Amino acid sequence: MQKKILQIGIVGAGSFASFAAHAFLRVEGVKIVAVADVNETAAQHMGAELNAEVYVNFETFLNDINIDLVYIATPPFLHYLHSKQALLAGKHVICEKPAALHVSEAEELTVLATSLSLLYVVNLMQRYNPLYSIVKSTVNEKLLGNFLHGFFENYASDENLYPDHWFWDESKSGGIFIEHGVHFFDMFSGWLGEGKIVSALQLQRPYNGKKIVDRVQATVLYQGGTVNFYHGFDQPKILDRQEMRLQFERGEITLYEWVPVKMKLHGLLLNEQLQILSELLVNFKMVHHNKPFLQSQTAKARFNDVIFDDHITLEYEDVLGKQNRYQEMLMAMITDQWTWIKDQNHVRIVDHNNAVQSLKMAGEANRIAQNIQS
Repeated sequence: MQKKILQIGIVGAGSFASFAAHAFLRVEGVKIVAVADVNETAAQHMGAELNAEVYVNFETFLNDINIDLVYIATPPFLHYLHSKQALLAGKHVICEKPAALHVSEAEELTVLATSLSLLYVVNLMQRYNPLYSIVKSTVNEKLLGNFLHGFFENYASDENLYPDHWFWDESKSGGIFIEHGVHFFDMFSGWLGEGKIVSALQLQRPYNGKKIVDRVQATVLYQGGTVNFYHGFDQPKILDRQEMRLQFERGEITLYEWVPVKMKLHGLLLNEQLQILSELLVNFKMVHHNKPFLQSQTAKARFNDVIFDDHITLEYEDVLGKQNRYQEMLMAMITDQWTWIKDQNHVRIVDHNNAVQSLKMAGEANRIAQNIQS
């Protein structure tokens, strides 16, 4: 009989692990049974919070027969080792991004997990956002025509990233592309297909005689167009903000926040396209920029006629905000992965291939940026 309970052990007792744990516990049947961290105070605090066993030794933690799945929320340089040891101990693994610091390590983990018939996946949870699915449907059905260009601009805060934080040490984080950029390389690849890095650069700030990379940029070529990715960690927290846009032949889609909770679609639509969007975009506010046309209108672009029935803007914002949306995405992620554990014929939204492919793109962007700098 299939187990009706999924018992999770958490490695890394930081604030995000606590946030994720509470999201997992909202899924019926999920239990947190163990917490491990070399920082005994942090481990004891989370263990008490979750009523879980506490370990400071990882090997002892892995010997806990009650653990079905290990959720890894340690710094990136430990991801490969912790994932490999957990798999060899017979545990399923969900790891925070990135999979590892090197593509070869991520590939090794996927082969190992497959050979042992165990789950191995990285928490690239952006694909579980309902707004992600709406964009994907718009692209796939060409509701705004062909894709032409896009961007992701990440003006992130460094307020809690003190100067000796592991985030700034590329030997521990892999750098901004690898530590953070994998989310968005994966996201846009889900919409547009496989991309190729065509340029990348990194910029530094001087600090106490050292140079810290705090801004990176890459251009990726997809079928039909390019996307510019910019990540800067240099803002006060109150100014932390993100925006991404996909431009098409007959309009554009803009999303806001790094976990998107707000979306705006603007374009020229035929009635049948507007009907499809109206079914997708429940609770969206619609603005008509013209009085209803008695007949189809024609505009010109790219040497072609653009025939449309309506010129509209559709807007949506989740009033409950980013933290609520993030919890919902984590719940959807753990449910999807647990379904695969129970039935390996289940096709997951995110699997081990996402971990490898996003890391390949991030690693290539890092390589090009470092070569330009040197």
